[in-house]
Amino acid sequence: MQSEALASLGLFKPTEMAVPLFVALIIIELIYGKVSGKARFEGKDTFVSMFMGLGSTVAGALAATFTVVLAYWVWENFAIFDFGYAPWVFLVAFVLDDLAYYWIHRMGHRMRWMWAAHVIHHSSQHYNLSTALRQTWTGSITPGIFFKWPIFILGIEPGIVFFCAGLNLIYQFWIHTEAIDKMPRWFEYALNTPSHHRVHHANNPQYLDANYAGVFMFWDRMFGSFIPEQKDEPCNYGLVTDLGTFNPLRVAFHEWVGIVKDIASAKTWKARLMFLIGPPGWTPDGSRMTSEMIRDAWEKRQSTKQQAAE
Repeated sequence: MQSEALASLGLFKPTEMAVPLFVALIIIELIYGKVSGKARFEGKDTFVSMFMGLGSTVAGALAATFTVVLAYWVWENFAIFDFGYAPWVFLVAFVLDDLAYYWIHRMGHRMRWMWAAHVIHHSSQHYNLSTALRQTWTGSITPGIFFKWPIFILGIEPGIVFFCAGLNLIYQFWIHTEAIDKMPRWFEYALNTPSHHRVHHANNPQYLDANYAGVFMFWDRMFGSFIPEQKDEPCNYGLVTDLGTFNPLRVAFHEWVGIVKDIASAKTWKARLMFLIGPPGWTPDGSRMTSEMIRDAWEKRQSTKQQAAE
């Protein structure tokens, strides 16, 4: 396979080819949910999710050329090795891309600049396959792509990496459902599942900032961010403070507007910088709460309850 072909592969997104399958599975889940009660849909919410997915596809197409050209510039000028196009290279690329995805995803929750793009995906109060399509319109203006540069510098051609990233996203589609309870134990240990990802989408204090994996759960286990789903603690979905709107423009840009307002009102350059790179909810005076503060407050309440019970 020639470099030019791989460049085209970088612009090709397997997710776009999978769209008909996504739509078919959403319809199947909708019917199954009505019959069994194990999947919940709300008309306006589902429409917003699908509209956001369409907008994400358009935005991604507009930014794709710049992203791919920049990636190839890094690879051509700084690659240490040239691994070529053997099948094992695709396998290694898939694993390394999944590791990069883990850190992109984790920083998407810990850095407000990246959260402003990612928050779209968490804005639904429902959890079904349509939620998987609720994707960002502004991911290309965050530093997320830099997490993949080490793969290019190692010597894996960007086209391979982008192709593997598309496969990664296709895998993640099916885990956005309440219709599946638990997979076999070995599967739950090694791979991302609906159970693990429900925890990630939950706004329960004890579930915040957990299970960032794309495909392989050993990243969360390795880096201390794994939390299992508890049967006695059902997941509640949505943001800590929900938007209360089905307006797609507000869903897409509300956090960017919030950042601009906060930076404009900040009194120091340090505060302006922290409103951009600090965690969501950060303020100089602590008047708003970060996810870490919410979780700490919950743990203190639980400790107090336990002491009182004793």
